[in-house]
Amino acid sequence: MATSMKYIATFICRVSPSISHSVRQYQSRLQRLPARTCLSLSPFIHPRHSYCKAASLQDEAVAQATEALARYKDRPWDYLESEEYIERYGSSPVWADYRRNHKGGIPPQKTRKTCIRGDKICGNPCPICRDPNIIIHHQNVKLLQQFISPHTGMVLDSTRTGVCMKQQKKLNEAINTAQDHGLLSFQIPYVEFSGEDYSNSHDAVGSTPPPPSLTLGDNWYKWYGEILPDENEVAKVKKKYKAYLK
Repeated sequence: MATSMKYIATFICRVSPSISHSVRQYQSRLQRLPARTCLSLSPFIHPRHSYCKAASLQDEAVAQATEALARYKDRPWDYLESEEYIERYGSSPVWADYRRNHKGGIPPQKTRKTCIRGDKICGNPCPICRDPNIIIHHQNVKLLQQFISPHTGMVLDSTRTGVCMKQQKKLNEAINTAQDHGLLSFQIPYVEFSGEDYSNSHDAVGSTPPPPSLTLGDNWYKWYGEILPDENEVAKVKKKYKAYLK
């Protein structure tokens, strides 16, 4: 019995350093990795076979977002017909459920200048800046129609849609370009013209009277002969062009 206890004690003494070493490796790895990224590390799993499930999911999400951006970059109008857009917005405009965070009970009179400054994005970006798949383009007609009033045909103000000033400027330029290319219809004010506007019975637009009988030296207009030029101005002109008046 004493011999067996001696062997057990020797085995525990030999194994304990390896266990403590693995625990130290586990703790050092936890300190190096972020708290949210590693969920499945264990001191009993060899470091070569350990993996991080959350980190792999995050990498997959980044890869999918990059693929989606590349997919809609050349054809941004395809995003509005995709299942992803319908699931997120449905049949409502992209700005329908947007509410800007602000202090106090009175909302600001103007929207922010821009939502993205370099690599930093504000806390509550505008409806266009918050979705990277929404790209303003003059051929993206369905998106542009969401920012045009169906009653007046005018572009909705940014205080109603919540779009930042930078994106609002791009919207105005894209809408004007689409209207010039015939992709968007625009209303022209109707003015009813009467027949009097095109008649030539008025003296200002009437027929030219026949020229009067003129003799040599007479002026065409009678009042032209009554105008007397300034003598000083005449002297300056004669002095300037005296070489040509000889």
